[in-house]
Amino acid sequence: MGDILASEAELLGLVKEYLDFAQFEDTVKTFIKECRSKGKPLCKTPASALRDSKTLIIQKDLLTAFDNGDQKVFFGLWEEHIPSSVREGDTLAQKLEFYLHIHFAIFPLKCTSGKPDKVEFEDRISYFKAYLETKGAALSQTTEFLPFYALPFVPNPTVHPSFKELFQDSWAPELKMKLETFLSSTLKASNTPRLFTLYKESGQSNKEMLQQLHQQLVEAERRTMTYLKRYNKIQADYHNLIGVTAELVDSLEATVNGKMITPEYLQSVCVRLFSNQMRQSLAHSIDFTRPGTASTMLRASLAPVKLKEVPLLPSLDYEKLKKDLTFGHDRLKAFLLQALRWRLTTSHPGEQRETVLQAYISNDLLECQSNSQRGVLQLLHSKSDVVRQYTARLINAFASLAEGRLYLSQNTKLLRMLEERLKAEDKDLLTRENVLGALQKFSLRRALQSTMIQDGLIFWLIEVLRDPDCLSDYTLEYSVALLMNLCLRSAGKNMCAKVAGLVLKVLSDLLGHENREIQPYVNGALYSILSIPSIREEARAMGMEEILRCFIKEGNAEMIRQIEFIIKQLNSEDPPDMILESDDEEEEDDEEDHDTMESDLDKDEVIQPQLGELSGEKLLTSEYLGVSTRRPGMASLGG
Repeated sequence: MGDILASEAELLGLVKEYLDFAQFEDTVKTFIKECRSKGKPLCKTPASALRDSKTLIIQKDLLTAFDNGDQKVFFGLWEEHIPSSVREGDTLAQKLEFYLHIHFAIFPLKCTSGKPDKVEFEDRISYFKAYLETKGAALSQTTEFLPFYALPFVPNPTVHPSFKELFQDSWAPELKMKLETFLSSTLKASNTPRLFTLYKESGQSNKEMLQQLHQQLVEAERRTMTYLKRYNKIQADYHNLIGVTAELVDSLEATVNGKMITPEYLQSVCVRLFSNQMRQSLAHSIDFTRPGTASTMLRASLAPVKLKEVPLLPSLDYEKLKKDLTFGHDRLKAFLLQALRWRLTTSHPGEQRETVLQAYISNDLLECQSNSQRGVLQLLHSKSDVVRQYTARLINAFASLAEGRLYLSQNTKLLRMLEERLKAEDKDLLTRENVLGALQKFSLRRALQSTMIQDGLIFWLIEVLRDPDCLSDYTLEYSVALLMNLCLRSAGKNMCAKVAGLVLKVLSDLLGHENREIQPYVNGALYSILSIPSIREEARAMGMEEILRCFIKEGNAEMIRQIEFIIKQLNSEDPPDMILESDDEEEEDDEEDHDTMESDLDKDEVIQPQLGELSGEKLLTSEYLGVSTRRPGMASLGG
């Protein structure tokens, strides 16, 4: 009961503070009078006084750490309680922080009786050097601070004339006075009522919590899809195993009756028990007529595979990378874009590749989380053909991974930039191919899919596909796959209905194209758009069923099955029960990353032009290793 009364008193005090702030004078009088009449206690210590008390404690802790030379405690409190907007935007704060770093760096030389601890001094100098290379680099052009950049390289600063003033008795006390003045003004308690502050903090906290929960939900859905695929594979293996077991039982019964089992039959059974990757080689390389061969191979297939240990890549200085990608010359930009892409595409699938990608994302390499007008993505508009091409390639590599697509989708302007580049690019085929590849992968995300449909991308694709013989295999395959993805949506089908005759002609022509890789996408697009009555009527008028039946005679079993479904859709009168769309639910993002990435890895090796003797990969190794930029607990992070 006492705790309730104490909390009630504090809450009533918060209400009174807000009423005072808002100048509800009559209300305040009535409020106080009613509290007294009901015996409700008001908090005697106002909230502002509590804030002042907390501020004084923080200020005292900072000054104590200053006096004791405890730089870890000091800068921990400094970053926690001094707003980042002040630390990064206030010139006075930046200069004071620079001198504070000097104070802690030379503290063992000034405040240690006898000979200073050499190891401790070297650690502090290393910490100061790391600061100079990161945050402190902003003041490197200021004459006042320029001499201090040599401090880490001077063996004995106490006798060096440039640093004489640092070791005078008055220097540290003067710096402490400046620190006290700064803390008093920066940590000064706000006049804003505590009730209002609590309201704002609660709203921000709820927003952050929602974002976190959303991220967790996305991750949970991704894991669910992975587990579902594993479950389906296990179930298929189980069914296969039951089938093989039944056959073996039949064979045993036949053996009892005197019927011999042939080596060919034994070989076919064993091959069915192995994974798909092993079946082709086993069928021709293993002699199953030798006794014990089949059982030995089966037991060996169950042995656990020892995974090769893959080292993590060293971290990079991402701030320098982004600066050079924005302001460097075109040749340097091309080198860096090439190296960053190779770092991702040549990494080992699994932990190493995930680590590289997460490092790119957490450091906002492509600046998708900012609204910069001169960011890395603006290189899509570069005057240099090579820079445009290498930018498109890097974006395509990002888009090949689900986490990469999620990251890229945070920039609302990127999709339109890619669409503009796709339609405008006529000089460099490779640039257009990679932009197209990225858009096709983006079409796995529902929101981006909707935007592409609204922007009329279907019309552009149909126009391009009118002359498929002029297209590269990559452009043809990705164009048809993108068209199919957009046609799975009701909005996409309605777009196709506006030019139904042209769409049907293009798709029917593609059915007979020599590139058989596009066949499933053409069939999927046809089946989907034929759910629209007006398109069905147009298809019947142009004799689509006869065209389709011609391909039944030539196709394989899977092709025949798909075409039969299309014919059934063509002849249906009512809307079908199963349509290849999901307008009411979020489309799953995505198939496995491995499939999309591997295809582009192969492509990357084939069409890679040489920039010159110095490769981008060597450039990254020689100039951008960011030892000083590693964050606590992330020293081994690759990417």
